[in-house]
Amino acid sequence: MATGRTHRPATRSRGIPEATVARLPLYLRALTALSERSVPTVSSEELAAAAGVNSAKLRKDFSYLGSYGTRGVGYDVEYLVYQISRELGLTQDWPVVIVGIGNLGAALAGYGGFASRGFRVAALIDADPAMTGKPVAGIPVQHSDELEKIIEEDGVSIGVIATPAGVAQQVCDRLVAAGVTSILNFAPTVLSVPDGVDVRKVDLSIELQILAFHEQRKAGEEANAEADAADEAETAAAVAPPAPRGTTGGGRKGPDGDVPAVMPA
Repeated sequence: MATGRTHRPATRSRGIPEATVARLPLYLRALTALSERSVPTVSSEELAAAAGVNSAKLRKDFSYLGSYGTRGVGYDVEYLVYQISRELGLTQDWPVVIVGIGNLGAALAGYGGFASRGFRVAALIDADPAMTGKPVAGIPVQHSDELEKIIEEDGVSIGVIATPAGVAQQVCDRLVAAGVTSILNFAPTVLSVPDGVDVRKVDLSIELQILAFHEQRKAGEEANAEADAADEAETAAAVAPPAPRGTTGGGRKGPDGDVPAVMPA
């Protein structure tokens, strides 16, 4: 199997927009679930719903791949799985190093989704000498002094940074200098990299803050809706027309004042 250092995905040379590339993993996840259920074909509407996009956007995305489906039949699931996997570069082996084996780094090391998507964890790296040799997810941790040697020997082109923010840029610089050209950054900081190096940032705290914003906004909308309903009720009561004359108490008016509704015999 080819390694990541000698083969690169063809998406850029084929002119596929970045927005489309970002959606391809969503389609692949939905298609893989269909494949596991032995579903042979899928319509654009069904696949779009499973991926969380609209069907027109899905058909446009697939047109960049040269896949248009069959009218009345839909898309061949197995072929699309292969086609998208090939476009994403997942039909070849991608050795990955994870730097920073704290709680997050250890969790990433044990994530089974890497291997099933063509990513092989080639090494776990940590600067703490006490971690050296300690197995994490079945892989012995190696000291950061070995970083450049590991990258060279394993042909690593993808690095994952799960270190504290204060050392993330230093780690990034070493990865880039050693030949790594793609970095997945979990450290809560912005990395500076030269042209030709791709960085994807994953900041869990930012995602939670965005969710907190939406929760606060929803709570505010509910409070405003309740206040508006109360105001409407008060306004309706204030402008209600007065009861017609002669209807007080449900009786009738006579020449000498109120008269009982039922006169005595």
